[in-house]
Amino acid sequence: MIDNIKPKEATSIINSLIGGVVPKIGVQHITVGRSEEINAVLSALQDVKNGHSMVKFWIGDFGSGKSFMLHLLNTVALKQKFVVANADFTPDNRLYSNDGKGVALYSAIMDNVSIQTKPEGGALPTLLEKWIEQIITKTSEENKIPLTDIRDKQYLSLIQTNIMKTVNEITEVGGFDFGLVTMKYYEGYVTDDEQLRRNALKWLKGEYRTKTEARQDLGVREVINDLNFYDMLKNFCKLFVSIGYSGFMINLDEAINLYKISTSIMREKNYEKILTIYNDCFQGKVANLFFNFAGTKEVLENERRGLFSYSALKSRLVTNKYETAEIRDFAQPVIRLLPLNHNEIFVLLKKLKAIFDYNYKTEISITDGEIQQFMEELFNKPGASEFLTPREVIRDFLNILNIIRQNPTVDIKSLFSELKISDERPDEISLDLIEEL
Repeated sequence: MIDNIKPKEATSIINSLIGGVVPKIGVQHITVGRSEEINAVLSALQDVKNGHSMVKFWIGDFGSGKSFMLHLLNTVALKQKFVVANADFTPDNRLYSNDGKGVALYSAIMDNVSIQTKPEGGALPTLLEKWIEQIITKTSEENKIPLTDIRDKQYLSLIQTNIMKTVNEITEVGGFDFGLVTMKYYEGYVTDDEQLRRNALKWLKGEYRTKTEARQDLGVREVINDLNFYDMLKNFCKLFVSIGYSGFMINLDEAINLYKISTSIMREKNYEKILTIYNDCFQGKVANLFFNFAGTKEVLENERRGLFSYSALKSRLVTNKYETAEIRDFAQPVIRLLPLNHNEIFVLLKKLKAIFDYNYKTEISITDGEIQQFMEELFNKPGASEFLTPREVIRDFLNILNIIRQNPTVDIKSLFSELKISDERPDEISLDLIEEL
């Protein structure tokens, strides 16, 4: 039932789902009921590959599969030769800030840069070195210097000139310091100065907090900060495209943490930043950039704290009035994730059982009829319609498989009878009681 799955993917899927989180790799093997959404994304990716930019908002109830969808977008985009990065909004990671929370989000994004050969993140050094190798080859050809000799220190200035020339072509804001730091990275690259390379990477990832420290280590005047990190993301997007990638996809989850910002002014500033990104992408001010945001219905529609509290965003994100549950519009910026139906959940559980058996090299004795019985037990319990999420169904199912694997003589029906429904949703109601400061 599961084709071409790798042992590493199987282990990631089982361990992550038991832990209640989405696996970083292998999500394509457990995808059910999202074919229309995937087709829409493939179409959007083609537009972005052709030079357009895009913003999508993935909206759904808690546990409806928003994070899963973002990880699935990763897999699809990586196969289309995109550079992809993921980060979560947290109380300390925001789009707008004046106390380091903006650049903290940037650092999280750059830490998680992924390419198809490094899908779990940490690909920034690989990308920088690939770009530098391209410049080395170009410099070698232009100056008719053999590739075997071009890395010699005597030709360092030629390489640095070409690095700066390329940087000037692809950057708009912050290009000078970006170029200087990249030259330092190359210098460390050819002279085996690991500390210099590390310092340059630290600057590019936004980890320098003071200009003084950056000037001492690298001789640059500026650092990446709360005010300029978005410009740096756009610079990196152009750099990745110049290397030969299709574009840069940035996925930002847990938008509830913007909704939770207690001061209305700071919350509006963050929404204003989302508006800036939205306008840049849809007005053609940037190319090959794809932003995805994930949040709950409350994050989108709450008129007092949500995105709809910012009138300029509300006018852009209002749902197509002709859309219904049966007739969907996946081309609009906001895509609402409908819950999986019972048939789709059944297919998902069968897939998980196959992956579980593959991972543990076992053959759990549980029939299709028993899987259906498990679902009936869960979905017929009091509170199931209100509180039960796919996450809880999956975790309960895998926990039962684990019990059976380690205790083969256990009575399956007795395990089913012990199933309980709990409300896993975070407490958001109390937010409405918070006084505006």
